[in-house]
Amino acid sequence: MRQALSHLDTDCVEDAELLVTELVSNAYDHGQPPISLRLCHLPNSLLHIDVEDGDRTHLPRLRVSGVAGERGRGLVLVDQLSRGWGFNVTTTSKVVWAEMNCRASR
Repeated sequence: MRQALSHLDTDCVEDAELLVTELVSNAYDHGQPPISLRLCHLPNSLLHIDVEDGDRTHLPRLRVSGVAGERGRGLVLVDQLSRGWGFNVTTTSKVVWAEMNCRASR
């Protein structure tokens, strides 16, 4: 992923890595194979991230995790790092997406 986004600002790439890690981890923990990742850097400096998995029933939801809780912070991080996130359900899968503003490196 770093190589694919090497033309972007370093801080943005680090945040994108964290977003991808959380979304893919959620797909592995709560979804079903096959799992796929798509990155799209749009001309308006918007980075769009899609993670698709084969489970249409376990839909993501933002929840509050307790201080001592070991889990439940992934979507909180996604919510804080992205300019928006959500999901779409298709006939065979769900796609969880996040978007962030990323400018090209100088």
